[in-house]
Amino acid sequence: MPDKNIFTDKVKITIKSGDGGDGMNSFKSYKGKPACGPDGGDGGNGGGVYITASGSVGDLLSFRYTSKYFAGNGERGGTNKCFGKSGADMIIKVPVGTVVKDAETDTVICDMFEDGDKKLIAEGGRGGKGNVRFTTARRHAPNFAQKGEKTEPHTLILELKVIADVGIIGFPNVGKSTLLSKISAARPKIANYHFTTLSPNLGVVKYYENSFVAADIPGLIEGAADGAGLGHDFLRHIERTRMLLHVVDISGAEGRDPVEDFKKINAELSAYSKPLSKLPQIIALNKCDVYGAEENLKAFKKK
Repeated sequence: MPDKNIFTDKVKITIKSGDGGDGMNSFKSYKGKPACGPDGGDGGNGGGVYITASGSVGDLLSFRYTSKYFAGNGERGGTNKCFGKSGADMIIKVPVGTVVKDAETDTVICDMFEDGDKKLIAEGGRGGKGNVRFTTARRHAPNFAQKGEKTEPHTLILELKVIADVGIIGFPNVGKSTLLSKISAARPKIANYHFTTLSPNLGVVKYYENSFVAADIPGLIEGAADGAGLGHDFLRHIERTRMLLHVVDISGAEGRDPVEDFKKINAELSAYSKPLSKLPQIIALNKCDVYGAEENLKAFKKK
């Protein structure tokens, strides 16, 4: 059973639009007159599969419990030229910021960027024509009807990219979560060890009448752009941000060089996505109260 506390930002689901209903092959009949002409109605259309973006959905956790989404099939046509009922549409709600991909080709089908966005992913099969549709001047009593159109299942990948105004980035354990907890009402997990944060934390920062959303992106490491650690999972969430707040541990307490840390993170951003590396960036030097930080601060500013 999936853990309800796990932030889920990538899932695979199977969808299928509804089959079209078969057309009816039937003839009118009255007492004493067994066949008085065709009256078979058309089959109903199958339901379509839609994906809609909803601000009320936080992540993709629900898709770990239910991974198959099938629309309703169209009903068979009836006698007396009655149409079959169309199948019910399947509407799948996803968080705002979800990218929908074809699992086989990895091509992007749609990007659900705004609340209320709705996209038809799979169209339902068309209903078959009843035998009354095949009547012509020469063919008065067609004894056949058309089958409804059948549909095939498809596998999709749903990827959530967090939408935030500011992305807080930096190496593990440099103080990103602490910073977010001080500037917003967010309460991320904070501890003095690496990879405390394993999923993005969002916080609304208020400044008088204005506000913006900041995202604490889990710690990046060298090689993240090539998938090292959880690199791709983390970098995906930075793509949506308008600017970056780069937190650097200026104390060098763990034996790292603050300048090299800064360069390595930016190299990973550039390797993953050129537009990402060109986002406006503010540097926040943290742990300035630690012994030795003052000298590192001077060296960093000089660089």
